[in-house]
Amino acid sequence: MEETGFCHVSVMLAECIGGLNIRPDGIYVDGTMGGAGHSERIAVSLSGQGRLIGIDQDADAIRAAGARLAPFGARVTIVRNNYCNIREILEKEGIKKVDGILLDLGVSSYQLDTPERGFSYRVDAPLDMRMDDRCLRTAKDIVNNYSEQELFRVIRDYGEERFAKNIAKHIVRVRQEKPLETTFELNEVIRAAIPARARWGEGHPSKRTFQAIRIELNRELEVLSDSLDTMIDLLEEGGRLCIITFHSLEDRIVKSCFKRAENPCTCPPGFPVCVCGKKPKGVVVTKKPVQSCEEELKKNKRARSAKLRIFERRG
Repeated sequence: MEETGFCHVSVMLAECIGGLNIRPDGIYVDGTMGGAGHSERIAVSLSGQGRLIGIDQDADAIRAAGARLAPFGARVTIVRNNYCNIREILEKEGIKKVDGILLDLGVSSYQLDTPERGFSYRVDAPLDMRMDDRCLRTAKDIVNNYSEQELFRVIRDYGEERFAKNIAKHIVRVRQEKPLETTFELNEVIRAAIPARARWGEGHPSKRTFQAIRIELNRELEVLSDSLDTMIDLLEEGGRLCIITFHSLEDRIVKSCFKRAENPCTCPPGFPVCVCGKKPKGVVVTKKPVQSCEEELKKNKRARSAKLRIFERRG
């Protein structure tokens, strides 16, 4: 289903709604609302007593979601913010606990396909990549102001790019002549830094570097890591946290947090009785991540890397 105006296909829509195990009178949060594909399906599942809080930091998403969710009236509250502030957002709405939280961590098709947003290496545009255009810093600032060592760290750690050192070196060398301004200028630098035989072996040669810069700019992994425990704590008994990730860095953070929340004991394995006092917060519903079915992949190739993990609050 395509989101009107926002031009984004909701990934694993049925799986997410099923995973949330929605109660008609419950309170739910879509922390990455986007064009409201998932949010709309949640809202449809709620009764007049139910409530949905939709959060997004993207102004275009807020506009699109506002129009799409308008028929649900007071059942839906839309907030322009980052999901890392979920506790404060809920407190402002007078909400202490919720019955479910959904995060879809992918960059939307709209963001990728809108040239001026600067997310895509496939179209020439200013180096922007901001999820929230209220932020002053852009990808251009990172590319032109980070030291060679800082660029190397970002591209290596967040892009898992094996040629990170050479790419960082080339960026610094080229920008000494003229600042890098556009996505295609950065493409050229990356292409020159990667050996010819390796340029097209694993997709577009710029893919990993662009991912790394976007993650660094928007603090994506830091925000995710800092938010997960809070989200679990905000769940009612039986409430569920559903998270869709799109690359291994995100997935590792979610998997690790869920595992720790299910089994937080830090006592040595040989101890006959737990003495650390740490209690489980719930159970991991998805022992293996849920992935898109073949039918969905035929319609949306961007869903290929998506993984859904679900945690249920207990105790």
